[in-house]
Amino acid sequence: MSSIRTATLLMHCPDQPGLIANVTDFLSGFGANIIDLEQHVDRAQGVFFMRVNWELEGFTMSAEALNEAFEQKLAKRFDMVWQLHYDPRPQRMALFVSKISHCLYDLLSRWQAGEWRVDIPLVISNHETLRPVVEQFGLPYHYFPITPENKAEQEAKELALLKQHEVDFVVLARYMQVVSPQLIETFPHRIINIHHSSLPAFAGAKPYHAAHARGVKTIGATCHYVTESLDAGPIIEQDVARISHRDSIEELVRKGQDLEKVILARGILAHLRHKTLVYQNRTIVFS
Repeated sequence: MSSIRTATLLMHCPDQPGLIANVTDFLSGFGANIIDLEQHVDRAQGVFFMRVNWELEGFTMSAEALNEAFEQKLAKRFDMVWQLHYDPRPQRMALFVSKISHCLYDLLSRWQAGEWRVDIPLVISNHETLRPVVEQFGLPYHYFPITPENKAEQEAKELALLKQHEVDFVVLARYMQVVSPQLIETFPHRIINIHHSSLPAFAGAKPYHAAHARGVKTIGATCHYVTESLDAGPIIEQDVARISHRDSIEELVRKGQDLEKVILARGILAHLRHKTLVYQNRTIVFS
């Protein structure tokens, strides 16, 4: 994990000449040493996308001053939709879990090993099942049992807790509840979910059993941002694994859970590094 502090600009706008030159000239004028730049043009829609990352050492403008100057000198001129990330501290990631532990163990192990520049201030669950796992890692575990009658009240308490701990984004690590519109509105494109890629063909509690019964030849996992359209938000990362008639149900579950762990971790890393840019219901993921 690099100790070099950087800033990142993400933007999109109508495609037009001079965009890269104007942005890089603007940043260079304040001493920016640009270390990564990637752009993409969607020719069908005529939209330009770009990510620029530069070192903060030697950069002479504060985040507040840069916001104002960039908006006035470039964003208005080129009709840009943009976001700036300075990250003076590690981002704060809250985990939501239920009873299934494989993604939780993987994320906590990566956090404990220092693989990511991230803090985990708390874990929230609708069951007590995984409390021993979380407390083993020395993290606070908050239990909010959910019923149809108390769902709104409990989610209001969860939101208050997330605000209290200054949470930047939320990860649903196999959290088996539909989150409310209020939570989604509070964290727009900042709630990350993971699920098997057999949806919608094999929904329900035992998707791998159903997939096995149909003799499917691939299984997969999808990591996406949460929207009010259930499991249909902008996709961040996906992958698949080949299977055959030789694979038992247990082997399908093992392979599927392995994929879920890796794909969720990849999606979180892309988010942490500000490599995702949501446009309509698509996600541009820069390399």
